[in-house]
Amino acid sequence: MKNPAAESSALSHLLSLPVIVSALGYFVDVYDLIVFNIVRVPSLKGLGLNPEEVSVLGSQIYNWQQAGLLIGGIVWGILADKKGRLSVLFGSIIMYSVANICCGFVQSPTIYAFLRFVAGVGLAGELGAGLTLVSEILPKHLRGYGSSIVASVGLLGAVVAFLTNSWFDWRTTYFVGGGLGLALLALRVRLYESGMFEQTKIQRIQRGSMWAFFSDAGRFWKYMRCIGVGVPTYFVIGILATFSNEFGKALGIAEEIVSGRCVMYVFVGTVVGDMFSGVLSQWLKSRKMAIGIMTTMTLVGVLFYLYGGISDVQMFYVTCAYLGFSIGYIAMFLTVTAENFGTNLRATATSTVANFVRATTLLTLPLYQYLKPSFGVISAGGIVALLCFVIAYASLFWMEETFHKDLNYVE
Repeated sequence: MKNPAAESSALSHLLSLPVIVSALGYFVDVYDLIVFNIVRVPSLKGLGLNPEEVSVLGSQIYNWQQAGLLIGGIVWGILADKKGRLSVLFGSIIMYSVANICCGFVQSPTIYAFLRFVAGVGLAGELGAGLTLVSEILPKHLRGYGSSIVASVGLLGAVVAFLTNSWFDWRTTYFVGGGLGLALLALRVRLYESGMFEQTKIQRIQRGSMWAFFSDAGRFWKYMRCIGVGVPTYFVIGILATFSNEFGKALGIAEEIVSGRCVMYVFVGTVVGDMFSGVLSQWLKSRKMAIGIMTTMTLVGVLFYLYGGISDVQMFYVTCAYLGFSIGYIAMFLTVTAENFGTNLRATATSTVANFVRATTLLTLPLYQYLKPSFGVISAGGIVALLCFVIAYASLFWMEETFHKDLNYVE
């Protein structure tokens, strides 16, 4: 028999201001994170570069953005555990919003790379701090639903970025992203800090330390496993979707594949997938089983993308949408990360894991580019995919189940 009071309480928790603002913050974060993937070709052409320069400099600028995410993940994560989740949510959004507005004025590839680096540093703080806050304020039986709401609303940012670029030029697309971020600051003012963090502040314990993940063997491998399970997600986003035009040509598809459209379809799928994985986790009462199912679905999709004999553009886009759905466990593995660590290290862990997973393209993309001349586009993609899935399944196998875990503790 349903309990109306319990249902009303659950709904009020899930629609509380921290959940809503974290979701909207991630929406802007994803918009600004993915905007370069979408405008990469038209923006570099707009700066007067030839096709070869567009290909080479596009990869280099993308790597600068990913390097910013890597550094920013560490800085913002430590600050979130030392100063609070809200200070990071405030500071990060100001940084990446201003950087994206400046991208709309850029005239030089060198300045463009610098601004994408700054934007990457800023973008690194949003998701980890937001999901940490949501995990700490929600009851444990609602954490999976909360992360799904944040991720699903947030990932719509990629769709809006694509549509904005379809309606306006690439410079205006950057202006819109930066403006959305600054507008969101008004909502941030009304947020309240996590009660768990407030309790930790009065305790004499070390907060926000990267060294803590490397000074203890058990904690180190737990941290590595949290990163490992997410590796296939950014293989799909950073290689299969971003460089889908190369794969389309290698597959012999006559019509040109638009990379920006592929990115949009991947993120449309991911919106639905993140909702599905959250509900699946609640139904199974297991984070590990939900992640395992989604990872296997991703493996099937990657195999079909590379070796399924896709011959027309429509099927290619449908496959991208399916891949997006199957990697819809991004919020889930970050929720697992938050559940794996105590309050004094939780934000550091979640922020750095989120951005280390994003930054795995700093390794997978150069490997793909290195293998491509010798093995061809498809085989190079297949080799990198094999490595990613071996890491993911090994990490998942040894990962702790955290569905019922109480988060009110310290390391």
